[in-house]
Amino acid sequence: MLFFFLYITIDIFSTLEDILKLRVDIITLLRYYLSYLPIIFVQVSPITCLLAVLYTFGKLNRSNEIIAMRASGLSILQIAKTVIILGVIISALIFWINDKFVPQSIGLTEKIKKQMSSESKKNKEKQPETFTNLSMYGLKNRLFFVNKFEVKTNTMDNIVILEHDEKQNIVRKVVANKGVYKDGVWRFYQSITYNFDENGQIKDEPQYFEEEVMTIPETPGEFLSQRQRPDLMTIAQLEDYIWKLSKSGAITVIRNLKVDLYQRFVTPFTSIIIILLGVPFALRMKKRATGLSSIGISIMMGFLYYVLTAVSIALGKSGILAPLLSAGLPHIIALTTAIYFLRTIP
Repeated sequence: MLFFFLYITIDIFSTLEDILKLRVDIITLLRYYLSYLPIIFVQVSPITCLLAVLYTFGKLNRSNEIIAMRASGLSILQIAKTVIILGVIISALIFWINDKFVPQSIGLTEKIKKQMSSESKKNKEKQPETFTNLSMYGLKNRLFFVNKFEVKTNTMDNIVILEHDEKQNIVRKVVANKGVYKDGVWRFYQSITYNFDENGQIKDEPQYFEEEVMTIPETPGEFLSQRQRPDLMTIAQLEDYIWKLSKSGAITVIRNLKVDLYQRFVTPFTSIIIILLGVPFALRMKKRATGLSSIGISIMMGFLYYVLTAVSIALGKSGILAPLLSAGLPHIIALTTAIYFLRTIP
């Protein structure tokens, strides 16, 4: 509860000038932070678990209760059993909230934030004019992937369109170098159309057009408003999206989405791993420095964990590491370190 309060307080003071300038009413502000609670819970849970473990075991160590428990024959694992079980429960809760509530929470907070700043001309001027890696589901069971979209000129570059039947089997694929929306129609340039049979094999010869008018009802505005974002999807939706997009040949986008997907599975384990990391540090802390040591070590370990995760994810999205390894590497290193320190406790 303390971390919830601190998080919201810091966020309010950091945006206080905008809140006062836009004259946001208290009801809207309350709705915004209530919808933000699932995101805050997922973000602060690992560091609160670490701080609680360091402080609790530090106090036990300070009052010589750890020595008493060890003298009675209890192992380190038996002493830490309660917090490990609690860590597993918290990790399961984070997984559930992160999958079921966080995507909706992100969408709702962005909607409320947009409503709060709708009258600000400054925000409108800052809207991006170019989008990359744009994708969306369209009518007639079509999946669109666009490498770059220029808002000013309504121009798309490197386009892939996959058309599926009712059973999600691919029946048609269109690859174009460029697409321009003008006079209510899409014109594709240097396009190739592939037709597929029931077995997913190419039938007939691919059709090449230097310029082709495409019967696509979606307007540029609809492309921008319905673009797919991984952070707004559940795990099931993200898996289905990756499966559909895998037939487009968009290797970079698929790799990035897989990193995001695997990260959804491993991120909840941060709490239990960071608890295992905290136990040996707490048992080694000096008796007179329990409080300050707890806070200092929490900040240091949290920072290192964040840096390692950020580097690993960047390596995965750049193709240097496999997506699964990229998402799991920080946790593997942290878990290995935790086990090593636990085994070295006398």
